[in-house]
Amino acid sequence: MAQGLIRRSDVDLVRERSRLDEVVSEHVTLRTAGIGSMKGLCPFHDEKTPSFNIRPQLGHWHCFGCGEGGDVISFVQKINHLSFVEAVEMLAGRYGVQLHYEDAGGDGTGDRPDFGTRRRLIDAHAIAEEYFREQLGTPAAEIGRRFLTERGFDQAAAEHFGVGFAPEGWDSLTGVLRSRGFTEAELTASGLVSQGQRGVYDRFRGRLVWPIRDITGNTIGFGARRLLESDKGPKYLNTPETAIYHKSTVLYGLDIARKEISSQHRVVVVEGYTDVMAAHLAGVTTAVASCGTAFGTEHVKIVRRVMGDSNPSAGLRLSTDGRGLAGEVIFTFDGDAAGQKAALRAFEEDQRFVAQTYVAVEASGMDPCELRIAQGDQAVRELIDTRRPLFEFAIRTAISQVDLDTVEGQVTALRMAAPVVARIRDRAMRPEYARRLAGWLGMDESTVLRAVHDAARSEGRGGHRAAPSAPTDQAAPGGAGGEAEASPIATARLADVVSPRDPVGQVETQALAVMLQSPQLLDAEKVASLPDDSFHVPALQGVWDVMLAAGTLLDAVEGRLHAARYLEQVLEIAGETVRPLIVEIANLDLPARTEESLGRLAHSLLDRLSELSITREYSVLKQRLQRTDPSDVERHQEIMSRLAQVQGRRRALRSGDE
Repeated sequence: MAQGLIRRSDVDLVRERSRLDEVVSEHVTLRTAGIGSMKGLCPFHDEKTPSFNIRPQLGHWHCFGCGEGGDVISFVQKINHLSFVEAVEMLAGRYGVQLHYEDAGGDGTGDRPDFGTRRRLIDAHAIAEEYFREQLGTPAAEIGRRFLTERGFDQAAAEHFGVGFAPEGWDSLTGVLRSRGFTEAELTASGLVSQGQRGVYDRFRGRLVWPIRDITGNTIGFGARRLLESDKGPKYLNTPETAIYHKSTVLYGLDIARKEISSQHRVVVVEGYTDVMAAHLAGVTTAVASCGTAFGTEHVKIVRRVMGDSNPSAGLRLSTDGRGLAGEVIFTFDGDAAGQKAALRAFEEDQRFVAQTYVAVEASGMDPCELRIAQGDQAVRELIDTRRPLFEFAIRTAISQVDLDTVEGQVTALRMAAPVVARIRDRAMRPEYARRLAGWLGMDESTVLRAVHDAARSEGRGGHRAAPSAPTDQAAPGGAGGEAEASPIATARLADVVSPRDPVGQVETQALAVMLQSPQLLDAEKVASLPDDSFHVPALQGVWDVMLAAGTLLDAVEGRLHAARYLEQVLEIAGETVRPLIVEIANLDLPARTEESLGRLAHSLLDRLSELSITREYSVLKQRLQRTDPSDVERHQEIMSRLAQVQGRRRALRSGDE
């Protein structure tokens, strides 16, 4: 879905008003760790010694253990698995910032609702959910309660998943919403009502309803199951497309499954609301389902974001059962023809995942809900445990359609299956599956391997659509209105570029840290006198180059620009490779515990940095003098004069005169 971009000024205001320490402390126990710094255990990786640092005044956080870091928006994104827009909206709602949206093309026609409209629509759904849940306990809802009981769901399960009942009346919910101040235009926009000749009426009537929530837990739509014989509508009726509900971008159950999906690096995709309920109650707490549409590209983006499936290294974890690499997407489908077709559609999306994809199909064709009723919770867990690779299922499904007892059938099956093997993302697995295919077909291995090789070459020439690259959402990191997934570009970390045993590197690192954290403590004249090539460590010189390019360091030193705003300006122009290093340095703990001692440290570091720079300049001049022809008197005297000037600056610096 094309989304309107949030105005940059609104994003900046959200950053300014959001309290980083307040947001982070909801997930991390923080303690003071020096001037302007707080520390705690990182919420993004397991550790026993705190290495997660935040600097509230600068609005930045960094973990020195795993390397993650950013501002308050990126923290909310990562901890809640949200897109950039969702994170900004969450913080805006919390800190009372009114957001405005602009079209990505600049014509002002973006289809994302303004923040006030979105809030009204969400409020309407919250009231509707509360109303439906209350109605489930009424006598009229007995048929709905019986439906749940017959499928193994008690009252506690219904409450956990927010299941409710929509009464048969034409305006039951409509009346409730009108009494709460909602206009007819708002009711129509919400998708909770339908338009008739005499006005609006309830969309859901005489049905069991499930709230469909976004990843943050806001109810944005409903799915309703037909119960009455008099109801001639579809078996399942969902909320129509609205400003806040887009079926291609929502997954039922994700709000309650996301933490387990993130920690287990596994998601189980089932086909319906009751299947999600059954799976969770059986202990498969990573189950989700699409809502009224096939699992597609946008769903892949959401799942990848929650799983952390953003780069190849995300999958490089050995699975607990030793079957391969961790990071699993498991599809469950009915065993009928429709289920097989759905599985093959899922195989089309396989290339979008870094994680391994599997399929779990119950032998007799039962879905997870039916399986739980018939055989209990353990059977549901065993179904997931007996998963098999999706591409193996796709191959077997392809060859099952022909008669393998004939030569013609074998050749046809090979032509159908060879492209499937050729599209297996992990090339190391292709030869083995080609050999297995040869066994399944009863054909010579070399013949099958050649067919797979030819199919792969055909795809490389454009015979089949190429595997898509990792999908990304709109806008660059730190920009307004979108997010970017992890970049494949390698990024430097401080521990990799500066050795703890390198005293010069340590001085340079701490000097940069003071400039980024507390520039107001520095002497403007000394900062202005630093040359453009002040740093010996190349990566740190790269950071200094960015700081010089920002052009506002002296403004921050002289107090005309707040340190947090200066850091934002530096990060805005920093490239992908240097930005993480800047964030890490900006969050570095300095050996000072009081403002006074930090001031002394800043003075000492700047002097030492200046001295190191002067020493390097002196060394370069000495080497140049040695290479100069003694007969070139003028050149010789020029270098000697510059050497004398450099020595004078060094003496003045050491004596404190400069």
